[in-house]
Amino acid sequence: MKFLSLFRLLSLAICLMISHAFAAEPAKIEPVSIVTESSAALFSAEIADTDELRARGLMFRHKLPPDQAMLFDFGAPRPAAMWMKNTYISLDMLFVRADGTIAAVAENTEPLSLQIISVQEPVKGVVELAAGTAKKLGIKRDDKVYHRIFTTEPQ
Repeated sequence: MKFLSLFRLLSLAICLMISHAFAAEPAKIEPVSIVTESSAALFSAEIADTDELRARGLMFRHKLPPDQAMLFDFGAPRPAAMWMKNTYISLDMLFVRADGTIAAVAENTEPLSLQIISVQEPVKGVVELAAGTAKKLGIKRDDKVYHRIFTTEPQ
């Protein structure tokens, strides 16, 4: 009986440690603006600026409101590769250079796909938006993204 109680206590301790290890780190929410030739839009963006947040991204979500986004901050510019593993919603991805200009746009990504979506040009971050947003706003290469991680100057 003593062994069974000790086993239960040990099992509980292990479960608590595991659940703490997998507890989701909360993302900061910050404004991100995107300016095109014909429009400007403001998004409330979750900031993925740690390894854990970048690895989780928008996985397991079933919707992304049109005024929300996720900004992956890589710290220093580098080639970037993304995928849609465990991501149930289609997204538009904006690969953004350090100066805030868009290097590439990947539209209407395929949910749950393991296909790699990448750019070889160094980028400082990736902005993920609800699918169709890039087309709706006319977002294209060399448009501007404004956020504190980019060295953009207001026009």
